[in-house]
Amino acid sequence: MNIGVKLKEARLQAGLTQEDVAEEIRVTRQTISNWETEKSFPDIVNVIKLSALYNISLDKLLKEDEKMIEHLEKSTNIVKSNQKLIIAIIANAMMLIIFIFFNSLIISNPYLIMGSSAFGIISTCYLFYQIIKKI
Repeated sequence: MNIGVKLKEARLQAGLTQEDVAEEIRVTRQTISNWETEKSFPDIVNVIKLSALYNISLDKLLKEDEKMIEHLEKSTNIVKSNQKLIIAIIANAMMLIIFIFFNSLIISNPYLIMGSSAFGIISTCYLFYQIIKKI
């Protein structure tokens, strides 16, 4: 059984309208309708709120719904992807700061030039990779 059908059945068994549910979890009535017709899916926070509101377990609500599981995995991967992008940006910013402050030291040592160049190329490639993944 799909999550939309489960959500609608649970709402009806609880004796609630879409408007009641929307007010309770702070979304629009249209959002509740979209979830019940599977035009969109709730995020994990709202799934937990719905589970508590309808007094049904998360396991019962999510079990055997591959589309919903896929949606939750995708939304979790987006968060991880954002973290990696932030790390890549910070690494590039730190590299730039190091180049500015230690310019005279780096230029006088060929090993530091090679190492910092390699680090710069790798971190910039990683940053571009993370940006391209977002697109």
